[in-house]
Amino acid sequence: MFFWFIGTAIVTVGLVFRDPRFDYRLLIVGSVLPVGDGLFGGARAMHSVTVSVVLLAVLMIATSGRKPIRKMLLGLPIGMILHLVFDGAWNNTEVFWWPFFGWSFRDSPLPVADRGWWGLSLEAIGLALCVWLWRHNDLGDRERRTKFRHDGVLDAVPARFG
Repeated sequence: MFFWFIGTAIVTVGLVFRDPRFDYRLLIVGSVLPVGDGLFGGARAMHSVTVSVVLLAVLMIATSGRKPIRKMLLGLPIGMILHLVFDGAWNNTEVFWWPFFGWSFRDSPLPVADRGWWGLSLEAIGLALCVWLWRHNDLGDRERRTKFRHDGVLDAVPARFG
């Protein structure tokens, strides 16, 4: 499941931050990065709010006074946090608050895999959001795609329609 996390992350950041120069590239990466926990057998450290908050703090400290790089890099922890929100990761206390409730993950399944068929509905909604964003940002045009790859900016996100 990828589109659910990508679509909801982009729409949420567009509505909350309302920043016309926000770099969405690392937000997209961060929004799907915790899915990689599946390679290790289930929900692990990437599904812990601790990892996202520590990464956010490290980036804030490391990029102090360097606004352009900070603005680009902040998309990564923001995407990871939004993944936790839209995955319902808080339902597993031991993983979400790791390591505060112990170091073991106890073979916790990925929340996305634990939803069963309901996950397909969410993925369809996410795909619809991504298609809508693709069309409204005219990413079918090669020049627009190249511009997005270069600067990560989307001209048409929800904050600009209301």
